[in-house]
Amino acid sequence: MFSSLGRWRASGSYQRLPRGPEAQKCSPEKSASFFSKMTYSWFSRIIILGYKKPLEREDLFELNESDSSYIVCPIFEKQWRKEVLKNQERQKVKSSFHKEAHTRKPSLLRALWNTFKFVLIQVALFKVFADVLSFTSPLIMKQMIIFCEHRPDFGWSGYGYALALFVVVFLQTLILQQYQRFNMLTSAKIRTAVIGLIYKKALLLSNVSRKKFSTGEIINLMSADAQQLMDLTANINLLWSAPFQILMAISFLWQELGPAVLAGVAVLVFVIPVNALVANRMKKLKKSQTKNKDKQIKLLNEILHGIKILKLYAWEPSYKKKIIEIREQELEVQKSAGYLAVFSMLTLTCIPFFVSLATFGVYFLLDEGNILTATKVFTSMSLFNILRLPLFDLPMVISAVVQTRIALVRLEDFLNTEDFHPQSIETKYIGDHAIGFTNASFSWDKTGIPILKDLNIKIPEGALVAVIGQVGSGKSSLLSAVLGEMEKLKGVVQRKGSVAYVSQQAWIQNCILQENILFGSVMQKQLYERVLEACALLPDLEQLPNGDQTEIGERGVNISGGQRHRVSLARAVYSGADIYLLDDPLSAVDVHVGKQLFEKVIGSSGMLKNKTRILVTHNLTLLPLMDLIVVMESGRVAQMGTYQELLSKTKNLTNLLQAFSEQGKAHALKRVSVINSRTVLKEQILEQNDRPLLDQGKQFSVRKEKVPVGGVKFSIILKYLQAFGWLWVWLNVATYLGQNLVGIGQNLWLSAWAKEAKHMNDFTEWKRIRSNKLNIYGLLGLMQGLFVCSGAYVLTRGSLAASRTLHAQLLDNVLHLPLQFFETNPIGQIINRFTKDMFIIDMRFHYYLRTWMNCTLDVIGTVLVIVGALPLFILGIIPLVFLYFTIQRYYVASSRQIRRLAGASRSPVLSHFSETLLGVSTIRAFGHEQRFIQQNKEVVNENLVCFYNNVISNRWLSVRLEFLGNLMVFFASLLAVLAGNSMDSAIVGLSISYALNITQSLNFWVRKACEIETNAVSIERVCEYENMDKEAPWVMSKRPPSQWPNRGIVEFVNYQARYRDDLDLALQDITFQTHGEEKIGIVGRTGAGKSTLSNCLFRIVERSGGRIIIDGIDISTIGLHDLRGKLNIIPQDPVLFSGTLQMNLDPLDKYSDGELWEVLELCHLKEFVQSLPKKLLHEISEGGENLSVGQRQLVCLARALLRKTKILILDEATASIDFETDNLVQTTIRKEFSDCTILMIAHRLHSIIDSDRVLVLDSGRITEFETPQNLIHQKGLFFDMLTEAGITQDSGTKSKYF
Repeated sequence: MFSSLGRWRASGSYQRLPRGPEAQKCSPEKSASFFSKMTYSWFSRIIILGYKKPLEREDLFELNESDSSYIVCPIFEKQWRKEVLKNQERQKVKSSFHKEAHTRKPSLLRALWNTFKFVLIQVALFKVFADVLSFTSPLIMKQMIIFCEHRPDFGWSGYGYALALFVVVFLQTLILQQYQRFNMLTSAKIRTAVIGLIYKKALLLSNVSRKKFSTGEIINLMSADAQQLMDLTANINLLWSAPFQILMAISFLWQELGPAVLAGVAVLVFVIPVNALVANRMKKLKKSQTKNKDKQIKLLNEILHGIKILKLYAWEPSYKKKIIEIREQELEVQKSAGYLAVFSMLTLTCIPFFVSLATFGVYFLLDEGNILTATKVFTSMSLFNILRLPLFDLPMVISAVVQTRIALVRLEDFLNTEDFHPQSIETKYIGDHAIGFTNASFSWDKTGIPILKDLNIKIPEGALVAVIGQVGSGKSSLLSAVLGEMEKLKGVVQRKGSVAYVSQQAWIQNCILQENILFGSVMQKQLYERVLEACALLPDLEQLPNGDQTEIGERGVNISGGQRHRVSLARAVYSGADIYLLDDPLSAVDVHVGKQLFEKVIGSSGMLKNKTRILVTHNLTLLPLMDLIVVMESGRVAQMGTYQELLSKTKNLTNLLQAFSEQGKAHALKRVSVINSRTVLKEQILEQNDRPLLDQGKQFSVRKEKVPVGGVKFSIILKYLQAFGWLWVWLNVATYLGQNLVGIGQNLWLSAWAKEAKHMNDFTEWKRIRSNKLNIYGLLGLMQGLFVCSGAYVLTRGSLAASRTLHAQLLDNVLHLPLQFFETNPIGQIINRFTKDMFIIDMRFHYYLRTWMNCTLDVIGTVLVIVGALPLFILGIIPLVFLYFTIQRYYVASSRQIRRLAGASRSPVLSHFSETLLGVSTIRAFGHEQRFIQQNKEVVNENLVCFYNNVISNRWLSVRLEFLGNLMVFFASLLAVLAGNSMDSAIVGLSISYALNITQSLNFWVRKACEIETNAVSIERVCEYENMDKEAPWVMSKRPPSQWPNRGIVEFVNYQARYRDDLDLALQDITFQTHGEEKIGIVGRTGAGKSTLSNCLFRIVERSGGRIIIDGIDISTIGLHDLRGKLNIIPQDPVLFSGTLQMNLDPLDKYSDGELWEVLELCHLKEFVQSLPKKLLHEISEGGENLSVGQRQLVCLARALLRKTKILILDEATASIDFETDNLVQTTIRKEFSDCTILMIAHRLHSIIDSDRVLVLDSGRITEFETPQNLIHQKGLFFDMLTEAGITQDSGTKSKYF
């Protein structure tokens, strides 16, 4: 996906966009006229196109060249390098004067300022002009009211004022929209520049630095901290603009009301620190909320990666409870934040009222002769309204500055960490060996304990070298040292030529299979086909839906573990490097495939025969074929030499071979591969049991996330309102209706007050009534405050109910989905619903609904007030409303789709970043850092294109809507002039002040309508899983006896199964019966149906026909948890969860510590656990990364021993354990499960050779079912498999069956 520019199809899925000029739809902005630029008319063609059809990625205008990531990132990187160099010089100067110079880091803020200072100054100038103009309109309105009060004979000045008011507000609109355009795009460019720098740094991090920052933390820097920097930049001008507006407003109010304005200032002075305290408290709540969200997502991520284990062990309710507990903590914090928001709402809505009340009250007290005229009232109210936003914004911006400072510190810490230094290796060495170590010692960090000690190795050019040793002996570390990934503590390392690396866990990119193999190299058809054939990929290409053009999902989710390893090997072979570092690439492939890979690729007759090859392996049968063998032990080279030299010189190799034979493995010395699976969950799904599916040519493909098109169904909004609670919905409507009615009442009361004062002749009468007028005005203000608080409370309660209900439904739906769903859907898509979509439901959607409803009531109230004052206004409003709805209809259709495209374009940025972090060792080994940096610029640029079009679409709308609002202001003022003496000046002031406010309300109304439509998609996505096919119920009315199964008799009767309705049967006519306490070995070639059989036993795959009966009960008649809770399995993939070792052994907390220690002893883990500081409370890291693969497998065995049931399934359970431990474990299993029925699925035939009976499967059918002795004598399929595996009579040690 990331090797070329991306785009979205009409269906909404992401695909490549061809390079070159023909793919670019250049923005016409540069060539547009001045008027077109100011009004954004050049963008109209996109708006019209979006109205006609759903917009696609290729419909959008490209960025101006200067705004693209290709230009922005290099310029910023240059400034950052300058800042780093300047800082180094400063430190040198300081250290020359002071022995202990204070270390000062390079400033990211300074580098950003140096890069963007000119455009930031330009943005600030736009803001200055817009702010000055915002104060001009109240002054013109004041002149109009004075004009209406005195009515001079020369009426033309009234028309002049009306026209001047229109020109000023229209000019303010144009300048403000230019400010917004440059402001938003500059903030986006800053985010782009920072993301580019983070990505580049992530590729260059040393291993020491990687230890300081987890993958999640680095991704968080890119997604959260860079975004926070962008958000602050968009609002940074408010830091000076808000105080500037407040001071301007106060100075104008002083001219109107004199010293009385100081009372209003006192209210402001009181409110600002209180607001700051609220903002500070909100910040703390946000931190707490972030921690809760991190905990929830971490647990969810592990649950989804380990979902197969949860289903097999019936642990879903336990983990569901844990998620809900964390969620309740989240909602508690959300509730506190909601109640704090009551104060913020009160500030935004009521502060202008409190300021005006205090000011008017003191105005009367200062001088009894002070009378409120219409001029003073409405000029003052307009200025108070201007005060509202800066008063609300200033504390928020200050709080954002504090938070962003924290983000800046985190970013600077990351960017100033140590880089990877491959220069510790001599790569320009010219000599007779390809790789050389001389007295070299290595650690993972400079101060750490040496992992590799005193290495002295010389590897000749073109040699085939095996590195062997027990688990943890330092084999993979040796390859890392060759790559320069480890810290060299001493010695000399030399390497001659280019390197290709095949990692132990195959790293696959989310792109087509061909691109995975080419890996940026030029296509050479003949070489490519030779590589495919040698790496045994041709049969796979025939079975893949689109051959080598099939898109591979993230982490290779839609291909098997063996296929991933072969693709990874093919990538290395195709690169044509000089040195090949192969970290156990044969571990995840079948015997016959491993044989082909060795013969045609790695061995002396393979494609790499003239290359230097270092092969880490556990497969001792390959040793006689090696030119050199390096035996590792505790980080040192124990022995080194040819096979014959080592056999004659030392017992080490002989001991390994002896351990191999003690398990009956001497038969296997001629085998090419011992399957030693080191794969993650789901890795063997296709390799083991889905080949019948592949044969049908219908291999599942990764389901793309679709970008929705068209409007959101009302049923989705209805679903949210139902979750919200209808009581809270109607209370919400009532409170906001009351709030708006009281607000209108306040203004009407002031208008009547000013009108009455004008016609009052007796000053004594005015003095008598003004206290009553002020009291009623104050009472109306208190009522408004009450409605605001009630509305905020109701909204918080309702939104919490909706959040709780929708999250619980989502979690329940996900846990009830069948396992096949998780295998065909990237986990990122599921987690996205719990993160981004639930965040929108928790924090945004109710806000958009409230704002939209408030704006609707505001607009209706405004129009009614103006029409009530100026009845002829309705003649002007009708065509304006028509134009308004036309503009709105066109805009919403286009903007909705642009926003969706912008949302979809964010995922590839994070996916590519996380993919890069997983494969950073491979990327660096191949030397492809620059290519990946370029790919990052491409995906970031795609997101920037969508953001650019979104910003311009918003500006296009704002100019037009505000122009309509400006026309309303013009009509209202024109009608006031035309009315002459028939209209009171108080009514003129009321109508014009309302008209001035309608512009913002109209803009907000349309914007929030669009936000509701766009964000309702999140509700749609959260509810999407409701209608999907679920598993059978966990518990049914019919329940088995508590002691069931007590005999362990398993019977399959004419059993049939398929993975999907559109696929052929994976199991056909399976009929067999076990005896109680019988050991059954299940074997067959890859894809024969072995693991499908165990999946059917657990009802992971449901039957298509026939029955499975366990101790007389048909398993299809009982609940899944009643079935799975009574079966036991030791799976092939050792999945552990983060948490304590005790929790991993016993997540349901059923067993005592004594029982846990007992099973640890049986699994040969007791000594290891006792050596840990916290013993059973030892913290297991995510995925069990702080234990070796073998130790993880032993923990899974201990888990099974605790849960001892009558039936046990072993799915190649000891694949990741060395031979000696395997022998001990097999003995434990035979002893501890001697009274159980054991079904043992095996690739390694030696492990089932002593079974009571062997079940042989082929293409989903039973071909043989007999004792091993009888099957060998029959010389059927089982005998052929033994022969292919090299288990023959002349293999060295005679088997008891030959």
